[in-house]
Amino acid sequence: MLRNFVTLFVLLMLAAPAQAAVKVVATLPWIGNLAREVGWDKVIVTTLVKPSQDPHTVEAKPSMIIAGRKADIFMYNGLDLEIGYLPLILESAKNPAIMPGTSGNFDCSKFVRVIEKHTHADRSMGDLHHLGNPHYHYSASNIVNVAEGISGALAAKDPANAAFYRNNYKNFASRVAAHEKKWRSANLAGKRYIAHHKMFEYMALDYDFFIVAYIEPKPGIPPSAAYLESLIELMNIIKPDGILVTGLSGQKEAEFLSQKTGVKVKTLPADTGAMPGTDDWISFMDTVINKLKQ
Repeated sequence: MLRNFVTLFVLLMLAAPAQAAVKVVATLPWIGNLAREVGWDKVIVTTLVKPSQDPHTVEAKPSMIIAGRKADIFMYNGLDLEIGYLPLILESAKNPAIMPGTSGNFDCSKFVRVIEKHTHADRSMGDLHHLGNPHYHYSASNIVNVAEGISGALAAKDPANAAFYRNNYKNFASRVAAHEKKWRSANLAGKRYIAHHKMFEYMALDYDFFIVAYIEPKPGIPPSAAYLESLIELMNIIKPDGILVTGLSGQKEAEFLSQKTGVKVKTLPADTGAMPGTDDWISFMDTVINKLKQ
């Protein structure tokens, strides 16, 4: 009798459906990494954009639409960084669970203290993001806030594992805090840099350094020969501590300026996975800070 009961219990346990993992679609690598940090084995993460791709120029692909169709949560940077492809994915996926206004539509920028908002922007100002600077993933405080938001979003979708997600967030936040002590010891305060694009403003605020000029005369606008000559004159006067670029763009112009002025080029990763040893966000920031202080 007891043996029969045990056998029946085992069969019922085997027949019971396992808890389905939350299907997360993330636009950018750093977002996918945060989803994994918080969700671990309770989530299946699909990342749409590769670390080698410029997020400003991505176009929607059928595979992205299919991923959106299957998603429980769609996570994106926001501030119109994905404006070239996100609306098409959301519309074509025809997935009510991820439409704006639902718990499955997760705009990471809602958890960020946004800078450089513009009440007016037009094409004469270049590729300006009027909602604010979208490159907040270089800021530890912003990343921790986004991770907390992700823990809440996953808990709402999967209440049975809510404590698991919140605990993972707390562990991640503690690790970031420990690393930030080391990052602040790099003593970047007061340093002055030339940058190719407006990528590093949040980090400049966090670590008290300055972006004193840009290789792009306006965001997304290539420099003319005359503009580069004026930049060379400025650099020879102010003697900046480096020229900041990512592997995505601006390296040719940066090397030209370096040859003319002797100022070193510092190539930083644009996202997690963009360089060896940057597979997660913390190692990404380790690499960024190490390159800045060299």
